Amino acid sequence: MSSPTAPSVLQLSQLLGEKLLARNWRLATAESCTGGGIAAAITAVAGSSSWFEYGVVSYANQAKEKLLQVNPQTLLEEGAVSQAVVEQMAKGVLALSGAEISVAVSGIAGPSGGNLEKPVGTVWFAWGLATGVIHSQCFHFAGDRTEIQQQAVVQGLHGVLKLL
Repeated sequence: MSSPTAPSVLQLSQLLGEKLLARNWRLATAESCTGGGIAAAITAVAGSSSWFEYGVVSYANQAKEKLLQVNPQTLLEEGAVSQAVVEQMAKGVLALSGAEISVAVSGIAGPSGGNLEKPVGTVWFAWGLATGVIHSQCFHFAGDRTEIQQQAVVQGLHGVLKLL
């Protein structure tokens, strides 16, 4: 959860919009465990249609394959919650949308679905640029399903801001 001095999700989204507008860039999201939470945070900002291009909620593996061109073999070998899959999701939503920057997220929000290798709270992110640059990182969040999803939304926004 955020501390009293941490910016709110709305403030992060507003700052993101300002930075994207300054570059005349558009953002696209590819979300799994957040279920569209990043897109919802972004579209809470008035005028976000000027800089938010696309949001794909690809919860099922079939959606990741069909909509974002994630390789079925990668899903089989690495699992949906993996660096390789989120990187493909970030690239796929860029290709689909024509945006300049993307964020992709896939994780285990719980309360079930985790294991020793990937416990509940494991969330992979990838942030991509249309130039082909991709940054990815895994985080381990604590809390219940809603808290993990909220932390993931905040981290997804932070990552885009960092990439800008």
